[in-house]
Amino acid sequence: MVDADQTFIIVGGGLAGAKAAETLRAEGFTGRVILICDERDHPYERPPLSKGYLLGKDERDSVFVHEPAWYARNDVELHLGQTVDRVDRAAKTVRFGDDGTLVRYDKLLLATGAEPRRLDIPGTDLAGVHHLRRLAHAERLKGVLGALGRDNGHLVIAGAGWIGLEVAAAARTYGAEVTVIEPGPTPLHGVLGPELGNVFAELHREHGVRFRFGVRLTEIVGQDGMVLAARTDDGEEHPAHDVLAAIGAAPRVGLAEAAGLEIADRAHGGGVVVDARLRTSDPDIYAAGDVASFPHGLFDTRLRVEHWANALNGGPAAARSMLGQDVLYDRVPYFFTDQYDLGMEYSGWAPPGSYDQVVIRGDAGKREFIAFWVRQGRVLAGMNVNVWDVTAPIQRLISSRAAVDTEALADPHVPLESLA
Repeated sequence: MVDADQTFIIVGGGLAGAKAAETLRAEGFTGRVILICDERDHPYERPPLSKGYLLGKDERDSVFVHEPAWYARNDVELHLGQTVDRVDRAAKTVRFGDDGTLVRYDKLLLATGAEPRRLDIPGTDLAGVHHLRRLAHAERLKGVLGALGRDNGHLVIAGAGWIGLEVAAAARTYGAEVTVIEPGPTPLHGVLGPELGNVFAELHREHGVRFRFGVRLTEIVGQDGMVLAARTDDGEEHPAHDVLAAIGAAPRVGLAEAAGLEIADRAHGGGVVVDARLRTSDPDIYAAGDVASFPHGLFDTRLRVEHWANALNGGPAAARSMLGQDVLYDRVPYFFTDQYDLGMEYSGWAPPGSYDQVVIRGDAGKREFIAFWVRQGRVLAGMNVNVWDVTAPIQRLISSRAAVDTEALADPHVPLESLA
């Protein structure tokens, strides 16, 4: 069968899906490309939603992956505001949820992403309870933060992960009062461990954020549909005009699960199981981005990565795999954050318990340093804070799997390039 006779369908209109469509055309695929997005906005990137756009530094149009005319110009059939409610693997069809239309595919890519986890407590139906995942959420939250800043209002944030901290920084920039409720002992405990989480706690405290660690929200108190306060399991009541639930995201696996595709267990992040070529348990169906659980040889485990770089690189890798190219998806995980005057990039994967020491190069007190998570001399991850142009050598250290001299690793006078 020649390209022109084939139909490739992409379900999910985020960065992974849009970059997959772009790559199919860039690689010369001449068949039909259908991109289905359940939002009415054109595919966009998510980092600005909690960073530049939320702060008012970036224009709305800057978040879009392509200008609207790009899709027609590249003969990509874009279906906005539509869902797929069924994949029939035997017939190789997808069914549109709004009108039941069936469309046959030769190859199918699931890039359905993730959705915010919900608070399961009384009061979450109040008007002042928010999530941040979509552009519409960011638009609403941007207005809320501006109003809280003008009125000296209080924002309570459930969760001290990346979204929670970035929104806390934005809220303080607007002038809002902020309290962060976190059941763990430090911010970002599951990512950075106890050694580095306090760097972010102190940063936010210096900017007036209040933290309550080791407690959970138990109720959001309201009146006439409006938020008045947030209660925690230690009996405290915290003033609040708005509440942000930032307790993580869950992969959107419902469509894949209903189709009988293999799903990873919770210990491996859930997600749709794929191989190193991003193929699911069905050889004609692929998955990429937040929803994909892929084997990573560097870390000897299966990973599901929710960050921007995974969507940016995973979508194109899946597209090339769909075209029959020899693909091995083994990118080192990467993400970044900007909070106040702190900029950070993180490469690798080193959850608590996976490393035996943290090596610091530079001055952590001044927040100008690189941290390395090390196991038996091997670098598992590196985080550069207000130190730039070091991502490439950090990733080479991780990819090499070689043991390094930790004294040299900690010495700023020893070039990182010489250690890989």
